[in-house]
Amino acid sequence: MSVAPAAQQRKALPPGFLDAARAMFGDRLKTSEAIRLEHGKSEAHFEPMLPDAVIYAHSTEDVVALVLLCGAHAVPVIPFGAGTSIEGNTLAVQGGVSIDLSEMNAILEVNTEDLDCTVQAGVRREELNVHLRDTGLFFPIDPGANATIGGMAATRASGTNAVRYGTMREAILSLRVVTPDGRDIRTSRRARKSAAGYDLTRLMIGSEGTLGIITEVTLRLHGIPEVISSAVCGFESIGGAVDTVVQAIQLGVPLARVEILDDKQMMAVNRWSKLAYPEVTTLFFEFHGSPAHVAEQIEMVREIAGANGGGEFSWATLPEERSKLWKARHEAYYAAVNLRPGAVGWATDVCVPISRLTQCITETKADLEAASVPATILGHVGDGNFHVIFSLDPDAPDELAEVEALNHKLVQRALAMDGTCTGEHGIGLGKQDCLIDELGDAVDLMREIKRALDPQNLFNPGKIFQL
Repeated sequence: MSVAPAAQQRKALPPGFLDAARAMFGDRLKTSEAIRLEHGKSEAHFEPMLPDAVIYAHSTEDVVALVLLCGAHAVPVIPFGAGTSIEGNTLAVQGGVSIDLSEMNAILEVNTEDLDCTVQAGVRREELNVHLRDTGLFFPIDPGANATIGGMAATRASGTNAVRYGTMREAILSLRVVTPDGRDIRTSRRARKSAAGYDLTRLMIGSEGTLGIITEVTLRLHGIPEVISSAVCGFESIGGAVDTVVQAIQLGVPLARVEILDDKQMMAVNRWSKLAYPEVTTLFFEFHGSPAHVAEQIEMVREIAGANGGGEFSWATLPEERSKLWKARHEAYYAAVNLRPGAVGWATDVCVPISRLTQCITETKADLEAASVPATILGHVGDGNFHVIFSLDPDAPDELAEVEALNHKLVQRALAMDGTCTGEHGIGLGKQDCLIDELGDAVDLMREIKRALDPQNLFNPGKIFQL
């Protein structure tokens, strides 16, 4: 369906490379087509681009050894976690080796008094929270998919809790990273703030494996709230729903989560998750705090919603009820794609200043209603971020062209509002031109940083921008 120009640059592995890698890693080196396909396909619309081999790392020392070997043979290296990214971020556009970090899944240290922990890159976010449960702490970043912590760091992940707890940029205290020349570095210490030199931690966060391979992450943790209450509220219009969120935030209500699902997304969720919500634009809320504080938040939001055409609140206070509610939200992508059988998904996202959110979503909704391709709107509107999910017929080139045009229009609208072309999906393969539209000459500075750290262009080549 969509193949980046970088895929034309693929080269065969040099003689002797696989023998040398097998001597190092034994049966952790895999070359079967099935495993290579697993590591060379995307959740979204991109054509598969398979690596030549997959190696499962068990330690930072493994990563260093592989990076040195690949550097000596000029073989590309693509870090791989859970494979849940949707902008083609882990596709092997130039072949090479996919280094799978999912078996580096040890929780190394939990410092309850300091509210932080250190984990290997392959730890999944749900596993971490299960481990933390008895400590009274939790890790709040929730992108929906059960992603690895290393992958979330590499893509600067966000999610449903970002409106209160921030994104991976705010959650990370320190990283252990293997650089393209094989150095094993630590970007900072565990102190909550530092003025010591360049901020290498933030440089690596969101770099999508192009500057370094993240092997360990030190994270901020938070106390589990005394009370957690979730609610669902339907609205007469999409504008009324968005205005409710904007006004609540402007009044200082500390919403923990607030998600918007338009009428078509609610129809898809009902079908996929076998629910029976009204098929109107709907907000999913979650409130955290003490009983009195949560009650105050709820009353304020209820009044704001009522003034904007919101209906009755449907509550979920028991853990199993809340899990069912948020599970339906997290499966919204698959629900949207499967609005018609055999479809593939094209998901895009933008983020705008909160004051422009109503206009951006309303105008986007009008575009989608005039389109021939089924599409839904959903998103983490508390921080101005929303997604559009198209359900594409893979055998209809005209649909692909139509969606490309709609996506371009959406991005240009967001940029005109001083927003960004992606709030959380990253650039990968799909939004490289958009990045140039957004940042202009700043992308040239990114290229200079890439060339300085990775002069052979071996770390996840072809992503974020072309050299």
